[in-house]
Amino acid sequence: MLEEELLSVLRLQVTPKIGDIIAKKLIQTIGSATQIFKEKKSSLLKIDGIGESIIQGLLNEKHYKKAEIELNYIKKNTIKYYYFLNADYPQNLKNCIDSPIIFFCDGNTNWNTTKIISIVGTRKITNYGRDFCNQLVKDLTPYNPLIVSGFAYGIDICAHKAAIENGLQTIAVLAHGLDEVYPKTHKKHMRDVMDNGGFITEFWHDENPMRENFLKRNRVVAGISKTTIVIESAEKGGSLVTADIANSYNRDVFALPGRVNDIYSKGCNNLIKNNQAHLLSSAEDIIKMLNWDVQKEKQITQQQLFVQLNPIEQKIYDYLQKKGKQLLDVIAIDCEIPVYQLSSILIQMELNGVVKPLPGKLFEI
Repeated sequence: MLEEELLSVLRLQVTPKIGDIIAKKLIQTIGSATQIFKEKKSSLLKIDGIGESIIQGLLNEKHYKKAEIELNYIKKNTIKYYYFLNADYPQNLKNCIDSPIIFFCDGNTNWNTTKIISIVGTRKITNYGRDFCNQLVKDLTPYNPLIVSGFAYGIDICAHKAAIENGLQTIAVLAHGLDEVYPKTHKKHMRDVMDNGGFITEFWHDENPMRENFLKRNRVVAGISKTTIVIESAEKGGSLVTADIANSYNRDVFALPGRVNDIYSKGCNNLIKNNQAHLLSSAEDIIKMLNWDVQKEKQITQQQLFVQLNPIEQKIYDYLQKKGKQLLDVIAIDCEIPVYQLSSILIQMELNGVVKPLPGKLFEI
């Protein structure tokens, strides 16, 4: 991204009343972040959701100066960043309407995998939760998943440490800037996380861990993953919010059950009871649900049995083979096929044994 465009994206990000949804609408309507600040006021007012107060914020000089400071920090510290229109922006997150227009990264992240899972839960972890988390990550290790969590006390840090101990990549999603550490006692774990993945955040480098930031962080934890796993939670808690967000994104959610009178199993038990999460008893549940147990040899044999595909069917097949399980609407957008037409094609491909429909309007090979 050109420096001028990055500066303009940062200006959008700091402007009050412009969230990620409106920012994306502006960029995609006008053509670029840079052009937004060159556009006539009358043209901007024609865009749905854009009023006088937002335009005044866009023109505010102090926001431009703040963006310049953040840009200099990014350049000076060679901070990686991921912009929602760039090819390297994580696909799972790109499919979420309210995902960050840009987020920042410090470490050695590698998003080139479809096996991304988030592990969340209570900060007041019990021996039951700790032992299960450690065993779960160990049992999933042969499938080489990327483990995402929030670097908080309890389940979060347990998941990060288990990933590192088993040689897996792990990503910590922060609710503050890269110059901050929260909680302070986890500073000792930072180098290990950096060496085995890294830290990501949508917040600027000096942003403090304010309460509202954790809710924003939770949507990234849920959105960046194929599935969210809740290991222990009280009746109310941030991990339940993450599970709720994951469900809103049509992602799989798993919860570890516990005894009915255990405080830190109530949240998980309720998720399962209300059909908001699959019951999780072992790594095998995840492996089967996400079809990680399908061997490459079986896939090759199955491909040889396929009927002859026409060009559009081949396009859909190649897309699903590359992306894995995807929503109907997402397939339609990425393959540039109208939904009504795509539905008919997928039905025919299903009858021919090429694709398989899944709950939540999902399809896979």
